[in-house]
Amino acid sequence: MSHNCLENIYNYLKISDNIATSGQPSIEEFSYIKRAGYQVVVNLALIDSSNAIPNEKEIVETLGMQYFHIPVIWENPTPDKLHEFIQVMKANAEKKIFVHCAANKRVSAFIYLYRRLNYGISDEEAKKDLDKIWVPNQIWQEFMQLTINN
Repeated sequence: MSHNCLENIYNYLKISDNIATSGQPSIEEFSYIKRAGYQVVVNLALIDSSNAIPNEKEIVETLGMQYFHIPVIWENPTPDKLHEFIQVMKANAEKKIFVHCAANKRVSAFIYLYRRLNYGISDEEAKKDLDKIWVPNQIWQEFMQLTINN
């Protein structure tokens, strides 16, 4: 099976050798993620997102991957959720991590901030991947600005 299956996942984007992001994968797509060597799945979507899979934790853990759920409210991203996300990313930095939400919008913003804050990557560099997914709305623009400036 080729890794191309990953590219069919909604808004799939490979960030680095160890990090990939997407919108909500299907049940079947989680097995592609496993097959591609990912060891950790991080979900930033809410349990009641329209396309959420209710038993996602069980599916991911049955496949032998670790699962972290950090639900981020779309209209209200908060520093504590970002901090929790960064802690999970740092703790698993040696592993292959697949991060998703409903549409890869929350994730692309969090990944942008993670790379800026943790790796000191330039705004220009980090924005390249962000721009492939979306231009953040006002709520997210302000959250990102505040985070970077603090």
